[in-house]
Amino acid sequence: MADRVSSLQTSPVLEVCGLTKTYSDGEDSLTVLDNISLSILPGETCAIVGPSGSGKTTLLGLCAGLDDPTSGTILLAGERLEALSQNQRAAVRGRHVGFVFQNFQLIPTLTALENVQVPMELRGESGAPAAAELLLQKVGLGGRLKHYPNQLSGGEQQRVALARAFVRPPRILFADEPTGNLDAATSELLVEMLFDLNRENGTALVLVTHDLSLAARAGRVVSMHAGRIVMDEPAPSVLLRVGSLPNVKSL
Repeated sequence: MADRVSSLQTSPVLEVCGLTKTYSDGEDSLTVLDNISLSILPGETCAIVGPSGSGKTTLLGLCAGLDDPTSGTILLAGERLEALSQNQRAAVRGRHVGFVFQNFQLIPTLTALENVQVPMELRGESGAPAAAELLLQKVGLGGRLKHYPNQLSGGEQQRVALARAFVRPPRILFADEPTGNLDAATSELLVEMLFDLNRENGTALVLVTHDLSLAARAGRVVSMHAGRIVMDEPAPSVLLRVGSLPNVKSL
């Protein structure tokens, strides 16, 4: 048993190999991802950057099992996603994955507290109200438990989404432009909370961002261009060399 636990702690929580995604429309086809290979270790933080249309969000969706690759393999928390049904993939996400999106994706008819409870309730776990309230207090929303999303600011909604992602600590968190709809001051507060919760829970973090200051907070930066990875290096070395978001021309 101890050997199995040790293996889980040192094996990649995410490993993709030869990942390709092509969309076809009659005689025309568009390759959005071209032979991507990437692995993420437990607790690792990785920012994926690059120009619009480079395939960042598509890669994130495939890694989470939200879409099917044209070819290649995806190993998420030890599970081969391409071999699973949609329901089986959803079960893997429910056990191991957290999400934070640019547009928050809260349920408008539920209060902040109820939104955070949802992942635990879907798994039939007990103690959801107490766990949800604790997370909302951690993100500074202890006084907003009964407010609905339309009664909250954008920053407050994103903090609810962050609490929801960590109400049952995931092995890996996927964040797609988590500060994209927030002003600078609110973004900084959200980023601090995101990385604090990540460290506290030992969660691997993969985030897509156009924000260089956010990318700088990650331990590693992966730069994409035209569906390919053109750079994969520790964040400090990247940001010393690049004065703007990395792309194929500046590297």
